[in-house]
Amino acid sequence: MSLLTDFMQKEQELKKLQEQLETLRNDDRLKNELEFKDKLDALMSEYGKSTRDVISLLDPKASQSPAAASAGENKSGGVRRKRKLKIYKNPNTGEVIETRGGNHKQLKEWKEAHGAETVEAWLERTES
Repeated sequence: MSLLTDFMQKEQELKKLQEQLETLRNDDRLKNELEFKDKLDALMSEYGKSTRDVISLLDPKASQSPAAASAGENKSGGVRRKRKLKIYKNPNTGEVIETRGGNHKQLKEWKEAHGAETVEAWLERTES
C-alpha cells in the first residue's frame, strides 16, 4: 500500500471517529452519566472517600474477596505476588516439569492422559 493511500485511509477513519464522537457528545444518556459521575466525585471528595470506600460500602462482599482485593491492588499500583514454582516428576518417564502456572502444555497433556489427581500426586516440591 502506498503512503498516499494509507494517509487517505487514515484520514477517512479519523473523520468517521470524529463523527462518532460528535454523536456521543450530543447523546443525552452520556450527558446524564457524566453529570452523575461529576456529582459522585464531588460528593466523595466532600466526605473524603475513595472509590474503594464507596464500593465496600455498597457491596461488602466485593472487599472480602481475595481476587477482588488483588485486582484492586494492581489497579492502584500494588505489586502482584510471584507464583510458587511447582516441580512435577513423571514416575513413568522420569521427565521433570517446572512451572509457575497451570498453563504448561506438557502438564496439561499429562493431566489429560493420567488424570489431574494422579499428576498432582507427582508434585515433588514447591519453591517460592
